[in-house]
Amino acid sequence: MDTILILDYGSQYTQLIARRVRELGVYTDIAPGEAALTPERLAGVKGIVMAGSPSSVYDEGAPVPDQSVYTLGLPVLGICYGAQRMTRDHGGSVATLPDREYGRRPVKVTACDPLFEGVPPEFTSWMSHGDSIEALAPGFVAVAMTDNGIPAAIAHESLPLRGVQFHPEVTHCEHGSRILANFALGICGCDRSWTMERYIDEEREALRARVGSAPVLLLISGGVDSTVAAALLLKTLGPERVHLLYIDTGLMRKDESAEVMRTLNALGAAHVHRADAEPDFLAALSGVSEPEEKRRIIGDMFITVQQREVERLGLGEDYFLAQGTLYTDLIESGKGVGKKAHVIKSHHNVRSPLVEKKRAEGRVVEPLDRLYKDEVRALGRVLGVDEAVVSRHPFPGPGLGVRVLGEVTKEKCDTLRAADDIYLAELRARGLYDRIWQAFAVLLPVRSVGVAGDVRRYGWTVALRAVASTDGMTADVFEFPMKDLLAISAIITNRVPAVGRVVYDVSSKPPATIEWE
Repeated sequence: MDTILILDYGSQYTQLIARRVRELGVYTDIAPGEAALTPERLAGVKGIVMAGSPSSVYDEGAPVPDQSVYTLGLPVLGICYGAQRMTRDHGGSVATLPDREYGRRPVKVTACDPLFEGVPPEFTSWMSHGDSIEALAPGFVAVAMTDNGIPAAIAHESLPLRGVQFHPEVTHCEHGSRILANFALGICGCDRSWTMERYIDEEREALRARVGSAPVLLLISGGVDSTVAAALLLKTLGPERVHLLYIDTGLMRKDESAEVMRTLNALGAAHVHRADAEPDFLAALSGVSEPEEKRRIIGDMFITVQQREVERLGLGEDYFLAQGTLYTDLIESGKGVGKKAHVIKSHHNVRSPLVEKKRAEGRVVEPLDRLYKDEVRALGRVLGVDEAVVSRHPFPGPGLGVRVLGEVTKEKCDTLRAADDIYLAELRARGLYDRIWQAFAVLLPVRSVGVAGDVRRYGWTVALRAVASTDGMTADVFEFPMKDLLAISAIITNRVPAVGRVVYDVSSKPPATIEWE
């Protein structure tokens, strides 16, 4: 099968490149950026992408590719760090320039190149870099420029080497998919042979081979990811082999536990277990405010309760632990393919010491760990999961524990539950819910003075968040109709006495993340 090989240097977007190329129907493989390019690794490879990195090319210990990448005769596309690495490796210079480029940036195509076939001469790119190409390497020419006069795309005059300073893989880059298609399908000449059905067949085969006859316990939240993982496991291994464990942490949204149980029973599972663990989680979180510490505590408590429930269920030691982990969870937790990624925020199902221990034993199954949210939705539809579940907005594993900023208490959770329930209900009633990728309320550790019926009021502040995205790796603020935003704010402050003020978060990702903690 024709393959695009992606060299990973720790970028948050590496798997997103693979995801975009797979959208084109082309298979992708990801390797550590410094891996040896052996004949075995290059089998079927028609082109190579050198991805981004949090490193600078002039840093001590900065990742360097196998230098044969430039002499194999295969087309190579460097993206961000990859373009800078290509420049430096060929004698050009890269430097931190005064005008750094983040977010949207206009780009002008300045020379004819097949990479920009069918792309307008001027378009809006998506940048995320502090370093830029200062001087081109010998043999390279600039084929696109930013409005700063900085090279946005380069190409070698005689070798199949190209680089772009922007990120065509993110959805907010205009014509990014066309640029990647020009590379994979045009320049590399790949055939379209990759489909979601093929992914399912390969994943089911891998699951059967790995799990054998052992039972599988899936920690399930009832959200999109874990529900789709449950459907895949049930269809692959059968209902008698799969145990679904829902842990009610007390950090769920209003009436969510009852809804989750209805969803799990509808999947046709033979073993559905519910553990009521609110006292355990709230006691463990008492007095803790630091976000990473809260995530660690929640992750460890999940596994502690899980171990307690396993003993009660009598599964023994040979069971496999399954999770609905996505690749976004892995890369934000610094768990990409290579060893160069930075930790953005820990996910309890990735970096918890107890989860790591289970993973080290080779007893963790994560059938979605190379997929993004939109791919999981597509997988769920192929598997026949109810559309109401598939189209549901994402909900973080730690639940309200990372939406109550500061110390988590039952009183604060109840306040946030009430505000969040009103917010989502109003979005549905106003026909806005399905236009938004993710929406939720956050309880801030801020109280402010207000007035209600001529009486002084001292209430909590709630922040509303709503973003437009495709995969969660980048996100724009949803452009709320002001009349709806004002109405929702008034309903929340009228119906939730503990809330005295409502604000709207207008931060994009990057530089912010979608969740606040």
